[in-house]
Amino acid sequence: MPQTGSRREKKEKTVLTKRNADKHMLYQMAVQNPESEIDFVDRTFKRVRGRAASVIREDFCGTAYSSCAWVRRRKTNRAIGVDLHLPTLRWGERHNLSTLTEEQRSRVTLLHRDVMKVGGEGRGVDAVLAMNFSWFYMTERRALVAYFKSVRESLVDDGVLFMDIYGGYEATKEQVEKRRERGFKYVWDQAKYDPISGMQTAHIHFEFKRGPAMKRAFTYIWRLYSLPEVRDALMDADFKRVTVYWEGDDGKGGGNGVFRPATRGESCASFVSYVVAEK
Repeated sequence: MPQTGSRREKKEKTVLTKRNADKHMLYQMAVQNPESEIDFVDRTFKRVRGRAASVIREDFCGTAYSSCAWVRRRKTNRAIGVDLHLPTLRWGERHNLSTLTEEQRSRVTLLHRDVMKVGGEGRGVDAVLAMNFSWFYMTERRALVAYFKSVRESLVDDGVLFMDIYGGYEATKEQVEKRRERGFKYVWDQAKYDPISGMQTAHIHFEFKRGPAMKRAFTYIWRLYSLPEVRDALMDADFKRVTVYWEGDDGKGGGNGVFRPATRGESCASFVSYVVAEK
């Protein structure tokens, strides 16, 4: 009979379920890649302006994931995060800002405000980031132009606005796509699309190996803008130069993660691009 001291106990791995999972953490794991995003912003700003950016404003910042990545980048970097949803901002403070050093936290400012009313604290920034297609919520063109104008006024003289956009001929299709992540499945559900208004309803669900799915963890009711529409709106807001950064092909029908300035794209099922507007 083996001795008690030689007995090996198997440690069970924590299995994600709807009950123990956190939707914001799952979103960050499945959707966001702040280091890659910040790499692009940092590199592109220096290329077009000939200097390093220092102060950014992350509009519609949610959990301020990118703001935290920015202040980790350099000791001279500061970030201002703006969002209307206070519970999400508080989640970001508990789970993202808490991972920073005290000195790094001192260089992050979170504002519980409308991005159209940032006040003096949100002005004088080198760059504004409007990522994760968050500006799609400006469903009227005049509101979108007004937002772009307010961003322009918030930038320093050589400031830059960075945005992302998705499209392609499958972007308007009512369909469900699934992608396996570590311990769960990410589900993108394009539930409705109206070709007259351009309005789309989409959901994010999370599925697990055990138990029920987390249905409609996030819901988006927004306008699916096209690249020409956005470029025209930015020019109407008096930005001097608007550049689309198109992603290269990985040779297998997907993107390779490398974005370069482009004046012509290709007709593809889906794409994600960056739009860079210079003041």
